[in-house]
Amino acid sequence: MVKYSLVGYDGSDASRRAFEFAVELARCSHGRVRVVSVLQVTEGGADACALMMADNGTERAQELLEELTAIVPEAADLIDVELTLGSPGDVLLSQIEQHGVDHIVIGHTERGALARWLLGSVSGNVLARAHVPVTVVR
Repeated sequence: MVKYSLVGYDGSDASRRAFEFAVELARCSHGRVRVVSVLQVTEGGADACALMMADNGTERAQELLEELTAIVPEAADLIDVELTLGSPGDVLLSQIEQHGVDHIVIGHTERGALARWLLGSVSGNVLARAHVPVTVVR
């Protein structure tokens, strides 16, 4: 039975649906949901992003928690929230061992072949590399 699901959350419709699914699953299985929002480091360097996160990370985590509980009001007691830096796929996969995650729920957005080639696919990356069950929500 699923006890600790992980959801990658970026505010998109797909990630909202994944979050809602994970919360419902947690209710049914008496589990919890870990929601991770990843700030992807690109140009500007990791040091600049880390400084930005340190300055408003606590405030942003509270905003994220409020956003999630606005989506599913009764979810507050079922979720853990983390904001972090990195590559979304790598961060999500590292959460498995770090936090004892036994299931991943990820949203999927339809993109054209060019967008997938240029940007990659977090869901595809997670599906290919995860060693726990993964549910893709469309």
